[in-house]
Amino acid sequence: MSQSESAPVQTTEHIYPGTPLPAQHLDKPGLEADMQQKPEFLAPDYCGSGKLAGMAALITGGDSGIGRAVAVLYAREGADIAIVYLNEDQDAQDTKRYVEAEGQACLLLRGDVRDTAFCREAAHQAHERFGRLDILVNNAAFQQHEEKLTNLTEERFDLTMKTNVYGYFHMAKAVLPYLKRGAAIINTGSVTGLQGAENLLDYATTKGAIHAFTKSLASNLLEQGIRVNAVAPGPVWTPLNPADASPEDIVKFGADTDMKRPAQPQELSPSYVFLAAPCCSSYITGIVLPVTGSVGG
Repeated sequence: MSQSESAPVQTTEHIYPGTPLPAQHLDKPGLEADMQQKPEFLAPDYCGSGKLAGMAALITGGDSGIGRAVAVLYAREGADIAIVYLNEDQDAQDTKRYVEAEGQACLLLRGDVRDTAFCREAAHQAHERFGRLDILVNNAAFQQHEEKLTNLTEERFDLTMKTNVYGYFHMAKAVLPYLKRGAAIINTGSVTGLQGAENLLDYATTKGAIHAFTKSLASNLLEQGIRVNAVAPGPVWTPLNPADASPEDIVKFGADTDMKRPAQPQELSPSYVFLAAPCCSSYITGIVLPVTGSVGG
């Protein structure tokens, strides 16, 4: 194969990194601050135009990765931001500074989305702080590879299910009393929920469930004027991945996509703006938008 054939595909003037990626492993849940190659999330070419002016958004898993990139762009579009995160205090504080640099307020909410009471309290605190709640981004997730079904314990399956599915359910239920007509819920799905993944049996199962949850909730809330959609990313360079894969495997992360590289978070975040902004997507609900780096999703 020639060098040009194996090189990562670039579709803009900006050159995004391809493989090999740094051979690094992070302890779970993984700090973005500890990554040798930092994810690109600031989207310097993205110009805000007030699409979310005066709104307030709550983003789970908003301390790093896709969640951080979404928080920055939502703030650039005029929204105040509440960040729900597990225990990654340094990343959360960094994200808060980036949101505030965009001229918007940021509330940090530390806790576990598996906890129903915490989810209710997080929604309440966000509404108390901002006086409104317009957007929920369900993004927090747990992922861990396992090669054999026989090695996948019930405890691990429960952890993945309760974080990725129950967490989305708890948060959607918690924010619903505060949402008005024109509000939006956006769930982070995955290409694994569309295609499956042999070494991510539990994770792919939860992502398929999230896609079905998205479509079902969209129908359920339609008459209230609340839209529900999902984004299904392919491989994205975030702390989730070096905290899951071995250093030997992470070096080739994303190389099996048609673009031969992983996405950077700033390549995903505009999709979340599009699905949140009433001026962009008022006639769209119940879709799963693939952003996978491969032809046809």
